[in-house]
Amino acid sequence: MTHLHFSPEVKAALADQRPIVALESTLITHGLPYPTNLDTAAAMENAIREAGATPATIAILKGQITVGLTADQLSMLAEAQNVRKCSRRDLPIAVGLGEDGATTVAGTMIVAHKAGIPVFATGGIGGVHRGQPFDVSADLIELGRTPVAVVCSGAKSILDLPLTLEVLETQGVPIIGLGTDTLPAFYQRSSGLPIDVCVETPAQVAAIIKAAQVLEAKHGILIAVPVPAEEELKEDAEAAIEQATKEAHDLGIVGKRITPYVLGRVAELTEGKSRGANTALLINNARTAASIAIALKN
Repeated sequence: MTHLHFSPEVKAALADQRPIVALESTLITHGLPYPTNLDTAAAMENAIREAGATPATIAILKGQITVGLTADQLSMLAEAQNVRKCSRRDLPIAVGLGEDGATTVAGTMIVAHKAGIPVFATGGIGGVHRGQPFDVSADLIELGRTPVAVVCSGAKSILDLPLTLEVLETQGVPIIGLGTDTLPAFYQRSSGLPIDVCVETPAQVAAIIKAAQVLEAKHGILIAVPVPAEEELKEDAEAAIEQATKEAHDLGIVGKRITPYVLGRVAELTEGKSRGANTALLINNARTAASIAIALKN
């Protein structure tokens, strides 16, 4: 992989060994519409700074893997068209061809690990698609082979959550609930599905991450944080997800286009309520990840 480029803010934090939280960039280019995408990305970064850590949004800019974006770079990415969505397989393509690329959970984990950043915040990871048991997100495989702690609100609830848990178990990925003993279902605080352990403090999460480092574990750790209670989407979520998923199937939408289509359609069907929940959990996860990164330094 080509040499990483660090923003001055991230470079200084690394030099001083201050806590850093990695952030993905596909939520900016593929997950949310403009200007909500820019506002949310900035709010996530600000939440991390206010908590006492340094944000490091990761993207590929004209073939250069960049760790930490400036405000101008965030704005450019938020309005850019035809940005490549970069998982593991896409990174060499974007770098080799000098493209702009937005990193998925898997792509961000790879770069964060190479940059020496052990904690990463996102909304929801990819998983096994409903009705498509062989369509397994590369995020799950990456969690099985890259030692980064991923703070999220579970897998996106548009996915098959029981099968997603089965794949994570096969990959040897521990799932730590911070204040919850079930897997969050993205828009909803609980899927009812059991996870490996419930802890109550960021310090306990940090202790598990440190133990994994001592054990030289090669896998990631999933830290599950429910959407804030006041933003939870209850009654509308499942019906909207089922309808959007069926429409995607009927339209022949496959591969990378499925998740953006279904998320966008669910937002329409819930009259924007799902997008409000999405934004709230992203900011909350960023803030939570900062507290974990800080605890890791103690």
